[in-house]
Amino acid sequence: MEEERMQSKKRKRNKPRKSQNNNNNPSHQKNKVTHEPNQSSSALVHPTKSSTFLDKMRARLSGGHFRMINEKLYTCSGKEALDYFKDDPALFDMYHTGYQEQMSHWPEQPVNIIMKWLKNHNSSLVVADFGCGDGRLAKNVKNKVFSFDLVSNDPSVIACDMSKTPLDSSVIDVAVFCLSLMGTNYQNYLKEAHRVLKPCGWLLIAEVKSRFDPNTGGADPKKFSKAVCDLGFSSVLKDYSNKMFVLLYFKKKDKQKSEMKEIEWPELKPCLYKRR
Repeated sequence: MEEERMQSKKRKRNKPRKSQNNNNNPSHQKNKVTHEPNQSSSALVHPTKSSTFLDKMRARLSGGHFRMINEKLYTCSGKEALDYFKDDPALFDMYHTGYQEQMSHWPEQPVNIIMKWLKNHNSSLVVADFGCGDGRLAKNVKNKVFSFDLVSNDPSVIACDMSKTPLDSSVIDVAVFCLSLMGTNYQNYLKEAHRVLKPCGWLLIAEVKSRFDPNTGGADPKKFSKAVCDLGFSSVLKDYSNKMFVLLYFKKKDKQKSEMKEIEWPELKPCLYKRR
């Protein structure tokens, strides 16, 4: 029996001790790596419903401002529009931000077609871009381009009323109006283009298709073309193939009549965007 008790004690001494609970060790807790999700980074990856709602509200407000300014530009004269932006130049940036958003929904941009036309012609042709916006045309062709708009946020853009540009007479080879016949006195812009164009110079007009659809209140395209021809141009091409816009190509007549008859200009329907 005594021998059995001695062996039992020996076994107890040789039995391995249980590992200490490291959770009670302060130094271990300090270096412990946790795997809890980072709440701040998770919020960035998964925006809350509140932030999404605010973004939508901001977009609606921005879109509302664009539609208001857009309607203003279509229903006032060029001089009034110039004064409008002089009072608050920030409105011009707001307008063009909304304009670019609207253009993003178009399958094709008219300015791209005009750029392609210029690239297929001699790069020595001097261009006047009436209503240039961000000056995209000038930045993407080799031609010398005079860019005009109501406000200039770029040194290459000349701010002015487009019916009174600082150009001399008969110095331009190509005059471009890309979605820019917006004022109630749009005919004055075309008269200015006629003044600055050289004989046989080109007039390129891209406009929203609905503005030339008599079935929806737009101008009769034949009457518009006749008025432009009465101003001193010849119609070369009318392209109605695009769903969103029309392209009209004219050339200034080599010889002008000494006396010009009164021209009947059709009213161009304002292009007003619906609330999305």
